Amino acid sequence: MTQSSFRWSAWKLVLAAAAFATGALGGSVLETTGFTDCGSAPDVKVSALNIKYDSSTQKINFSVAGSSKTSRNVTAVLTVSAYGTEFYNNKFDPCKESTYVKQLCPVPAGDWAADGSQDVPDNYASMIPSIAFQIPDISALATLKLIDQSDDDTVVCIESQVTNGKTVQLKAVTYLSVGIIGASMAVSGFQAASSSIYGATGGGIPSPSFVETLGWFQGMAMNGMLSVSYPPVYRSFTKNFGFSAGIVPWSSLQMSIDSFRNKTGGNTTLDNFETLQSATLVYMDNSTSSANSSTFKRGLENFGTLFPRDESSPSLDLSNVKMTVSGISAFAQQLSVPKANTFMTVLLIVAIVVAAIVVGILLIKVILEFWALFGSFPKSLAGFREHYWGSIARAITSLILLLYGMWVLYCVFQFTNGDSWAAKTLAGVTLAIFTGILAFFSWKIYSTVQKLKSEEGNPSGLYQNKDIWIKYSLFYESYKKDYWWLFIPTIIYLFAKGCTLAAGDGHGKAQTIAQCVVEALMLGLLVWSRPYERKSGTIIGIAIQVVRLLSVVCIFVFVEELGVQQTTKTVVGVVLIVVQSTLTGLLVVLIAWNAINIACKENPHRKRRKDMEKAQRDVDALTPLDARNSLLLDRKHDGESFNMFPISKEKENRVSMNKGRYSDAEEGYRHEFYTDSPPRHRDLTVNDGNEARSSLIESAAPMGWDNRAPSPDRLERHDNYGSYGQSYSNRQSRGYGNGGGFRGF
Repeated sequence: MTQSSFRWSAWKLVLAAAAFATGALGGSVLETTGFTDCGSAPDVKVSALNIKYDSSTQKINFSVAGSSKTSRNVTAVLTVSAYGTEFYNNKFDPCKESTYVKQLCPVPAGDWAADGSQDVPDNYASMIPSIAFQIPDISALATLKLIDQSDDDTVVCIESQVTNGKTVQLKAVTYLSVGIIGASMAVSGFQAASSSIYGATGGGIPSPSFVETLGWFQGMAMNGMLSVSYPPVYRSFTKNFGFSAGIVPWSSLQMSIDSFRNKTGGNTTLDNFETLQSATLVYMDNSTSSANSSTFKRGLENFGTLFPRDESSPSLDLSNVKMTVSGISAFAQQLSVPKANTFMTVLLIVAIVVAAIVVGILLIKVILEFWALFGSFPKSLAGFREHYWGSIARAITSLILLLYGMWVLYCVFQFTNGDSWAAKTLAGVTLAIFTGILAFFSWKIYSTVQKLKSEEGNPSGLYQNKDIWIKYSLFYESYKKDYWWLFIPTIIYLFAKGCTLAAGDGHGKAQTIAQCVVEALMLGLLVWSRPYERKSGTIIGIAIQVVRLLSVVCIFVFVEELGVQQTTKTVVGVVLIVVQSTLTGLLVVLIAWNAINIACKENPHRKRRKDMEKAQRDVDALTPLDARNSLLLDRKHDGESFNMFPISKEKENRVSMNKGRYSDAEEGYRHEFYTDSPPRHRDLTVNDGNEARSSLIESAAPMGWDNRAPSPDRLERHDNYGSYGQSYSNRQSRGYGNGGGFRGF
């Protein structure tokens, strides 16, 4: 007893953290849910079991029902264990007065049902810590055996999962997760729309973006798909995020898929929705659950209906299908999706999302057309009205990039598990289309970069050219200009993650090692490159990847081959829940902060666009003598020197209205030699394109010119460095305005 108490106290404080996550404390009842056969005699069938312990009365109430071909005198053995530790074992004779159970004394031939109660001694009751009634999804097992007194053979052996009624699988968690993703999509969408409307490019998007947020929830769902022995608490936690992976319970949809599979060569004998609803799922740790939404109450409710408290024994004919599940199939089946229906379910959900996107954009198009008939709408929406098909294509491409990792997972899973030929064909075709689209855009972006490098020397046009930005920015908009290519390793990472998880289904150790390698390589790439445009994006991106890697490392503890104790697995599961929930909370705070910035601060894209428009307007008013056209406005950008106010081609080629007076100057006429006397002609404008871009300083007279010694009479000073027509850079500057004007002595 002392040793068991020590085992509980060593980690019960850690488990208490999960108790607070449910928001309900103070219960005092433990009861079983469902049951599995652990070795009953062939002529005995058990159809129902319920065992309930109430700490306030220190009594165990049990109810059992079944059928037998022969009558037997039996001895009952009731055992309860938690986290691998047995804390209650009681053997009693149902025919004794102190433990009398009429329906089991003896077990009758035919159908029978029995209930009874047993007092739990203080020494056993004290071994059950109060935290066991508070922590959700406890890992406890109750076993009831009926042993034939004549030969000590086991007549009945049934096991049942024990619960305290609390679980981390809560609809509120799912709804909250959907809200977080929706808020992130709204913030990112507003930011992208404002960037498109105001014509800004290359500014990066705030983190966490919609892609990062949804990817985070998908990662938590995928953590629950490995073929390992999860503790019940963590398995229930990952079920909350099945929607992000496209696994949505939908009964009518599942029955339609069953019908489709049945017509296209699928095996629906046991792998169908109706059978799954009445089946008991048996996991690798021998814990059980049901795909039915009323899992934890089904056993008790059925027993109360079928077995009243009188001495009559109603006729029972209940079927109970047991399915041993693990990996991807376990994750899908606990969400009421049959194993063979997994890919088709995701396919139809994605098809519905695509249809909603198309209909939504077309609806906006129709609204704009009606608006144009009865009034004028903002010019910022004119581009969308004209190029709405481009918006549809961009949205669908974004969706493909977002779901690519999960799509690879489900397609490979469909290939490896077979079933309907039509489902396999659809998996192959859609995977080829998705991969082909991403490969096409990757090649187009790469080709564009090579062209930009040959013309401009760098790939800055990906961010500065508005047309290129609108076409391809969804792949690299979060990255710095030098790391535009990082979207290609990201696509490879998504493919490798989904492929290794699906191909290794059923081999938990190999799966975990492969996932660990993939996550570690991606983390190393992010740490080495720090590619995000914003520092906040770099910090958040690396933090998310670190947690992903640590999560996979922790999942090593759940690998069955390592033989880790159940208590350790549960502690690690709770730690994973706390860490992942903490990061999720941080993402919520950052999403809210981004929304506040958008609402309260001037949009940086709009400000940048206005500055650019003002600069473009001002350039039309510049003259060669304007002080703004000087080195004071020269800027360095990406290793290139450029003038913020370049003289336009229109001004370069403009001809003077008084051609007779300034014809020599406009035709570029200049004296080859300077003299002491004032020149007959003086250049007024510069017509050469290169000269037009030279600064005022370059055109100034050389320093010390005024102090030079006067030349003798009629002796010309030869300052020519090349005949006219050569590059301007090869001739000496000839005074203000590039002219050969009189300089004085």
